[in-house]
Amino acid sequence: MAGSTKSSDALLRSALQHQVNQDPLGAAQDYRRVLEMDPRNKKAWYGLGLIDQQYGRMADARADFEKALDIDPHFMSALYSEAYLLRSSDPDRAIELLKRAAATDPKATSIHLQLGRLLAEKGRKDEAGDAFRRAVAVDHKLLSQVPEEFRDAADQ
Repeated sequence: MAGSTKSSDALLRSALQHQVNQDPLGAAQDYRRVLEMDPRNKKAWYGLGLIDQQYGRMADARADFEKALDIDPHFMSALYSEAYLLRSSDPDRAIELLKRAAATDPKATSIHLQLGRLLAEKGRKDEAGDAFRRAVAVDHKLLSQVPEEFRDAADQ
């Protein structure tokens, strides 16, 4: 088992290097090899999701992110990436994912800002104001990124 872990870790590092070198096909191959050894490797599923998203295979990307979240429901990167993917096509699901991410890391200001924007677009102004207030409470410099109509509420 320890040898398998080392092999999968080495493959994950190799996949990341492929991505840095802008070789998504090489990265995908490494991620698939990791999943052959460990089908429950959330990082490999997440990496495949990013590659599928890059190539416009949104349904596959979403399925990959969901597999990562089945393994770890609090995996911040997968929560955020799937929410970003769904922000236009399924904003209610995106809001649900961002709420889970915010609960996982209450100090994640980018999560609160995105959540606030989606809630505002859906007309859920009270919830949006709360999300913006949480972001600004962590980092007051973010007040300038809050939509004008929510700035007074966020600055409390």
